[in-house]
Amino acid sequence: MSSKKSLEERISNKDDEIQKCIDKANELRAQKKQLEQRKKAEDQKARTHRLIVIGGVVGSVLGRELVDGDDIRLMNFLKRQEQNGKFFSKAMNKKTPETASNYVKADISSFISDIYSGIRYSITKHR
Repeated sequence: MSSKKSLEERISNKDDEIQKCIDKANELRAQKKQLEQRKKAEDQKARTHRLIVIGGVVGSVLGRELVDGDDIRLMNFLKRQEQNGKFFSKAMNKKTPETASNYVKADISSFISDIYSGIRYSITKHR
């Protein structure tokens, strides 16, 4: 009798190793999917927060609560500003010390007022 494993046993052991690798790969895929779902949920939460903050800023500048139809009026207004000279994009993409990151949260309405100053200028210029 030989103390070495038979070829059948060695083949069986390799099959077991292959199955363990397949199981591990499936486990890793499941973990990856969970992480991707968590990232998607976090991204959605951050997006929702940004939208809420923007709505709050717009309401603050208007000095009233937003009502139905304000979203369409704001969108149309901003589109006109873009057509008239990209005033909104220019104000939002400034690379100066006056960008929003340098404003304190309490002074964010001042930042929006700067944007509207450019908008008011463009309106009076095109009348």
